[in-house]
Amino acid sequence: MATILLIDDEDLMRKALRQLLVALGHEVFEAKDGRAGLAIFDSRSFELVITDIVMPEMEGLQLLLELRKRQRGVKVIAMSGGGRMQIGDYLHTAKLLGAVALLAKPFSREDLEAVLHSVLPQQPALAESASAEAPRLRG
Repeated sequence: MATILLIDDEDLMRKALRQLLVALGHEVFEAKDGRAGLAIFDSRSFELVITDIVMPEMEGLQLLLELRKRQRGVKVIAMSGGGRMQIGDYLHTAKLLGAVALLAKPFSREDLEAVLHSVLPQQPALAESASAEAPRLRG
């Protein structure tokens, strides 16, 4: 389906998201922070970037600015569990910087699927093998 760049500094969150995205048929590349994500982004073409906001090295908001410089039309889903500011503040700023969709952590598998469906039309339902009750994704 889509080639997705997934950026999150939390290993468990990144692995859980990767499993869900792969189960949906996507090709997924991972990075642990914005700087590493930008290097991967520059190496190939992506239909979608899913990024956390609060990360070391390069935060998601700075990453959004850099992505817009490189490929203005790339679709970005921003996600955040908060940090020094309220979750809504980070996500609102991400929207102003061009994120096409937002996810507040923790979010459910259904939340992720709904956002993917809105960003990547033609998104099929989650495969049966991955449809077992999944815990909320925390970050």
